[in-house]
Amino acid sequence: MPIFYQIDTARQIVEARGEGVVLMQDIVDYLDAVVVQGALPYPKLIDARGTDFSLSDDDMMALGARVSAYAHFGPRGPIAMVVDTMAGQEFSRRFANLGGARRPIKIFRSIDDARTWLQTAPTL
Repeated sequence: MPIFYQIDTARQIVEARGEGVVLMQDIVDYLDAVVVQGALPYPKLIDARGTDFSLSDDDMMALGARVSAYAHFGPRGPIAMVVDTMAGQEFSRRFANLGGARRPIKIFRSIDDARTWLQTAPTL
């Protein structure tokens, strides 16, 4: 699976790292794990450096519907996405706009900057 993640309940944070080509099902599996483990309110650090997101427009629409549904589950934590390519930045922008996301999402080039921001970003 090209998305490796750790849900740290003690620190209440989710850290995920993409590797290689990431497909829609990989993202769905990750999101399902976050929901099942009660980690939606946790801040999320997503390291997408070196990741190639292979999603169609239809995939993005389906992902938007799924993300929108999560708003009904309660508070959702902020997301810091770290990218190193224009394609990664474009995917991150599209993801940030999914489902009318009304929570803090920010795109970074530095993982240290992303971690620092997550320490002060609010949960909505």
